[in-house]
Amino acid sequence: MNILAVETSTEYCSVALWQDGAVSERCELVGQKHSEVLLAMLDALLKDAGITMQQVDGIAFGKGPGSFTGVRIACGVTQGLALGANLNVVGVCTLQALAEASGKDQVIAALDARMGELYLAAYEKRRGAWQTVIAPCLCKAADAPVVEGDGWCGAGNGFAVQGTALQARYDGHLQVGCVESGVFPRAAAIAVLGAAEFIKGKAVDAALALPLYLRDKVALKTSERVAK
Repeated sequence: MNILAVETSTEYCSVALWQDGAVSERCELVGQKHSEVLLAMLDALLKDAGITMQQVDGIAFGKGPGSFTGVRIACGVTQGLALGANLNVVGVCTLQALAEASGKDQVIAALDARMGELYLAAYEKRRGAWQTVIAPCLCKAADAPVVEGDGWCGAGNGFAVQGTALQARYDGHLQVGCVESGVFPRAAAIAVLGAAEFIKGKAVDAALALPLYLRDKVALKTSERVAK
């Protein structure tokens, strides 16, 4: 089985190909230029693997949360490719992909949501499968949902921008020294998680390649910024 994966929810743009368990990936720090480089990266990835879109069995994509524009790019490109090749798709939460990319088994995943807030979730791997402990949410570090037990690891740039507040919030729960603020959602993780969903028969029609938004309002008025 060949599963193509796309992830553009952060300043990184990455694509990956899952081929019966083996994963190849291309990843670049592109800022806001995802739309300029994504299709070329996909083309190069497929050429390196020696296959065409006609040999792809499905597409997995990072559905968010994350950059509003970046998430929409992943959804739009996935829809276009899947409709053109008559493929089904799987949307993968970027926070779960972040947990997967961390390489840890108990992960509090946090991405900077700007405006003093975080996209946050917690996952624990049990018998090789991720279980959701805290569902993806939008919150301030001081109000982040609590977890039980210790041995948790932090992952994501949320710990870079609000690390002090998050470590205070999860004091006694985070494993000492186990914070990976430089980890980000990657297409390789999307490919692994997406392939598992395809194998379970949970893929959906391309028309359902929809983003996961946790914030309805993506910008503040000048008066609102002053008030904050």
